[in-house]
Amino acid sequence: MSSTPAAARVVLVTGVSRFLGARVAHALQADPGIERVIGADTVPPTAPLGRTEFVRVDIRTPGIANLIASAGVDTVVHLNLVTSPSVPRAKVKELNVIGTMQLLAACQRSPDMRRLVMRSSAAVYGSSPRDPAVFTELDEPVEAPESGYAKDAVEVEGYVRGLMRRRSDLAVSVLRFANFVGPGVDSPFTRYLGLPVVPTVLGFDPRLQFVHADDGVEVLRRMTVEDHPGCFNVAGDGVLLLSQALRRAGRPSVPVPAPSISVAGDMGRRFAGMSGFSPELLRWLAHGRVVDTSGLARELAWRPKYDTEAAFADFVAARGPGRGPLGRAAAALGSRR
Repeated sequence: MSSTPAAARVVLVTGVSRFLGARVAHALQADPGIERVIGADTVPPTAPLGRTEFVRVDIRTPGIANLIASAGVDTVVHLNLVTSPSVPRAKVKELNVIGTMQLLAACQRSPDMRRLVMRSSAAVYGSSPRDPAVFTELDEPVEAPESGYAKDAVEVEGYVRGLMRRRSDLAVSVLRFANFVGPGVDSPFTRYLGLPVVPTVLGFDPRLQFVHADDGVEVLRRMTVEDHPGCFNVAGDGVLLLSQALRRAGRPSVPVPAPSISVAGDMGRRFAGMSGFSPELLRWLAHGRVVDTSGLARELAWRPKYDTEAAFADFVAARGPGRGPLGRAAAALGSRR
């Protein structure tokens, strides 16, 4: 366990208008030791934030530095990363990478800053047929991500390491989350499960890991109010095969040769609100990914409430088994096979 520095008093949560950011803000504002919780985003939240103060600011602009300086922010929880883009790729990269660079520069300049909690992703490890059975935080990807959110996460972590070299006094926690599931979670994977007939990559049945949103919020809360610097994998214990997940969700599936699966991605655009199948999602659906979470368990002396199976079961119970747009969407897939 690390020694405890000055407690968090003024906390800034980025991406507060999104599901995870709003939940983290609510968890932090319930802590009596935190004087102010400030939520930043480019759009107002759709639900009340309680005593969290909402500030409309774009982290890509100098406005974020002004906010950190004027409010005396000592702790930043950075959750404003786009994982399921509905905007052009260039815009997403600008939001994820350029926005984070501006935020980190503001943190570096602020004399009040003491702690940074950074949401990252287990996607930094990539997905490859040559992967180790389990990734630890010290492992490098066999095939580094070359596109999409996974590549953004790799770049962002590099900038965070640069900040740590320049501000060695900061307590920096980088959290590599597995895919979130649970009631209310909207992600590329949950939208994939909502397809009328779920395509799988012919010949593959990947091992998957999930983290329940409740456990993810608790980890972020602990990292904010306590001192746990370092890089940590975050996932529920155990694994699920994709085939098991589909059966438990009551979803019809069809194996599709890898070169043809983009057809299903096109259908996803039309019927499930997806942005197509990104290359990193396709690789994950073929090869999966499993991470070791013993480092987090030792650091926090804590285990997730939900293992991977229980997290997925709660997601299915909230969503309803077999839910998804059927009818003409299913016929569309059949007509293209």
